[in-house]
Amino acid sequence: MKKAIYPGAFNPITNGHLDVIRKAAKVFDEVVVAVASYTGKSTMIDYNDRYQLCVEAVSNLTNVKVLKFTGLSVKFAQEIGAETMIRGLRAVSDFEYELSLALMNKKLSGGIETVFFLPEQKYLYLSSTMIRQVAELGAPISDLVPVCVEQYLKEYYKYREHDFDNQERDS
Repeated sequence: MKKAIYPGAFNPITNGHLDVIRKAAKVFDEVVVAVASYTGKSTMIDYNDRYQLCVEAVSNLTNVKVLKFTGLSVKFAQEIGAETMIRGLRAVSDFEYELSLALMNKKLSGGIETVFFLPEQKYLYLSSTMIRQVAELGAPISDLVPVCVEQYLKEYYKYREHDFDNQERDS
């Protein structure tokens, strides 16, 4: 059985992440979406909420499960028996960082391989940071994130999509 791990902060999970997960689920017998407690960067969304949003977002994918982890993703991959690390590449700017990460993971794990997936073109520009920013400003995000994330962010920022339209007209 080929098991892969897709680690990340998922702060929040986006349709770009889901596109990568769906592609990986076609290639591997099992895909574990691994939600990191510590990522080296500030996370706006609570760890448990990030986990729950991921669980809800992938609930229709039968060979995908979501787990929480702490520490190094390669160590967690070894603990759960994953042979492959999944990473998404959005743009050329991602490549250098992702390549160095893949090489470090291989060194630390003694051989775990990394497989890169490209999200669909319509998701290439998406980042969790960008999603949070446009959501905070009240812009519509329904085509960028799963419904559960849209609802979460609406509640978090207490905005309405039509507020964005009003702001544009007032400018």
